[in-house]
Amino acid sequence: MINALFFMSSGLFLGWSLGANDAANLFGTAVGTKMVKFKTAAIIISVFVIIGAVISGAGASHTLGALGKVSELPGAFIVALAAALTVFGMTNYGLPVSTSQSIVGAIIGWNLFANITTDINVLSKIVGTWVLCPVLSALFAALFYFLFSKTIFKFKIHLLKLDQYTRIGLILVGAFGAYSLGANNIANVMGVFTTSVNLPPLSIGGFFTLSSTQQLFMLGGISISVGVFTYSKRVMMTVGTSIYKITPVAALIVVLSSSTVLFLFASESLKIWLTSRGLPSFPLVPVSSSQAVVGAVLGIGLAKGGRNINLSVLRNIGLGWVVTPLTSAVISYISLFFMQNVFLLNVY
Repeated sequence: MINALFFMSSGLFLGWSLGANDAANLFGTAVGTKMVKFKTAAIIISVFVIIGAVISGAGASHTLGALGKVSELPGAFIVALAAALTVFGMTNYGLPVSTSQSIVGAIIGWNLFANITTDINVLSKIVGTWVLCPVLSALFAALFYFLFSKTIFKFKIHLLKLDQYTRIGLILVGAFGAYSLGANNIANVMGVFTTSVNLPPLSIGGFFTLSSTQQLFMLGGISISVGVFTYSKRVMMTVGTSIYKITPVAALIVVLSSSTVLFLFASESLKIWLTSRGLPSFPLVPVSSSQAVVGAVLGIGLAKGGRNINLSVLRNIGLGWVVTPLTSAVISYISLFFMQNVFLLNVY
């Protein structure tokens, strides 16, 4: 068990990095516009991301498993460590990068080292969501912007009342987004360990029992919470104030749009409901809250005419999205070589 905890430390580090980067973006616009205090945002994210991870975290993890099943614990340690180091490095530059892209790059690095063919169909599905996620978020943001504008104009809501409604709305949709993030992105944090770690069932007060996977996801959720509290404020301010100067109402729209997109790619029950009726459904794939938030902020900017969008910040963020999976794959491959040939531990 001590051995397993040591090797899982890289997954917990990745969870910390996700909390410092991706999870923070759920309230980045709210904190950036000073509608919600950072401490309040951190508490809400921490509670709901753990709930989402434990209750609904299994869906998206299957897709990552199809991309590459890391069968040995030392290999899983290196894959998670490579992804975490990449996200940590990008976070130091204040860039909201994608943990999803980072873990995918690390898994591909493992596939290359282990001479395992990467399933192109699965990879194309995942990469497709990297484009679809910010585009969908931008479209939702533009749609919600027009709906909110018409509603405010029609009912002539007083500014003080509007301010009060906006604060409440930011908290509610932030909690919804944190739940969706836990359900969707916990696969990035602990998904690579589900094959190599098997914990006995854990009974909680006789009311419910956590499976081995749920226990792993709960540990990952806790590590995300620690990351939110200790290191997320800088990225919050990048998303909340640097790309585009937004109003508190626009901040609410950004959080609602990004949370909706995360939910669409996380909900197993929604996918079952749609497919049972012969309707198209969204793939259960870990997507990036960073991409969703940036897409939503951009959507608001375009809905307002495209003025005052900080293209240089946007360019740097886009560059981070390209560099992230490549960097992670290289770090993973090199680290796996050292783990197997220097430390003499089997990684596959």
